[in-house]
Amino acid sequence: MTSIASWNVNSIKARLPNVLAWLESASPDIALFQELKTVEDNFPRLEIEALGYHCAVLGQKSYNGVAILSKQPLEDVMMGLPGDPADEQARYVEATTFGLRVATIYLPNGNPVKTEKFSYKLAWMDRLNDHAYDLLQSEQPVVLGGDYNIIPQDEDVYDPRAFAGDALAQPESRQRFRALLNQGYTEAFRALNDAPHLYSFWDYQGGAWQNDHGLRIDHFLLSPQAADRLESCEIDREPRGKTKASDHTPVVCRLRDAA
Repeated sequence: MTSIASWNVNSIKARLPNVLAWLESASPDIALFQELKTVEDNFPRLEIEALGYHCAVLGQKSYNGVAILSKQPLEDVMMGLPGDPADEQARYVEATTFGLRVATIYLPNGNPVKTEKFSYKLAWMDRLNDHAYDLLQSEQPVVLGGDYNIIPQDEDVYDPRAFAGDALAQPESRQRFRALLNQGYTEAFRALNDAPHLYSFWDYQGGAWQNDHGLRIDHFLLSPQAADRLESCEIDREPRGKTKASDHTPVVCRLRDAA
């Protein structure tokens, strides 16, 4: 069994004690981090390597930043999403480990909708769709995990009306997410859990965590070769209740070993 976690840590520096404690207790084989908010040189590599992880890090000062951690070596590492050489935002890393082609994704938020930020989000998703198609052609088990900044359906948000104008729930955003599924990817959590109102993010404002006013925006998409091995996909709420918590909580996907 291979366990893969995805977690938007919302500043690796600010959350480091929580992150290290969770890695030690949950001990995922692979961890996909987003929103590091630091450059590579300031990533806590020594502390994380001390827990037995290899690291591939794409950092950016104060914003974005993604990493793959694995208990096995990371091979054929690719930094950045193909399709736009001018894009300097640190939002995508891809590597092979545990016999899987794995990517950590921090998809653009896109708000406010009537700005270039939303155009950037849609263009980035188009690039992701193109690359995801290419990955399918390899016929290897592919795991695309991360903070997608997409509320797939109204049941994935505590108040759909409050988010009707938000970039995370716009028809254009959801259509591009569905396009990934229509290519043949499986959304791991929904493949195994049909209950509504299960969330992976709670804002810091307005008592969102205390009132369970959340969103489900952290997802795993699996190629058919990976989906065939899907054993479980669960949201671990416990880290969100910690002091100085990230506003996201880990999602953990488990795949059976290849036959």
